[in-house]
Amino acid sequence: MNNANENRKRLYRIIVVGLMAALVYIGNYMEIKFQNDTRIHLGNSMCLLAGLLFGSLTGGLASGIGGGLYDLFSPIYITSAPMTFINKFAMGWTAGKINRSGIKNEYTRTLIAAVCGQLAYIALYLGKSFIEQLILGNPFETAASVMATKAATSCINGVLAVIIAVPLSIALKKALKASGFSYMTEGKPVSKGYFNPLTTVLTVFALAVTAGFAIRLSADSKIKAAQEEKEQSYVQQIDDLNSRIDFLYEQLGMTYPEPQETEE
Repeated sequence: MNNANENRKRLYRIIVVGLMAALVYIGNYMEIKFQNDTRIHLGNSMCLLAGLLFGSLTGGLASGIGGGLYDLFSPIYITSAPMTFINKFAMGWTAGKINRSGIKNEYTRTLIAAVCGQLAYIALYLGKSFIEQLILGNPFETAASVMATKAATSCINGVLAVIIAVPLSIALKKALKASGFSYMTEGKPVSKGYFNPLTTVLTVFALAVTAGFAIRLSADSKIKAAQEEKEQSYVQQIDDLNSRIDFLYEQLGMTYPEPQETEE
């Protein structure tokens, strides 16, 4: 009987991960786009909601899967999908972890958890974007200017996400308790230490993705530099040819022929 109950609870958690991931995915499409690939959207509010309601692991997985799938199916953001999974997972995980901490006041605890989850995401997102700008060969001033724009948009996204997620999570938590699913909102997973199989796999995955991302950006930067060098070489060759033609015309006492106008 106990095994049947545990299997049912495990199935419910898998369903919750799928449902919340779908909400995160859909929330990313509710957006307002700006320049420099920045946008305001509701995806982050759904990430926070998943963590606040269902805890660190369930909320983190739902956030990472939903955000990663959005990038994966977008031609603009497809290469960022692995890093987005990590960043969104961190947001949901942080919110869920703090919301099940020892802070007694529910409203204060939920607000602090949502703010910390959003700050964790913003720090990871801006850090990745800044390193990307530097690896691409942009000067520090340009990278800082891009980061200022992204930081402003990220803060707006963060404030909007907290305003939506906090009251919504409190209301939904009461509804879940009344419907008999309180164990999903209050269950405390057994701690297995920092280096359990999940954190180990995620750490290795993060390092592998970061290394691959850095290698790809480095290769793109080298290709871009080679193309610019080739273009400059072509320009130099054209200038040399023009100088030789000018010299020949001068030695021969000739002038460039005027272009003839065609009659309509």
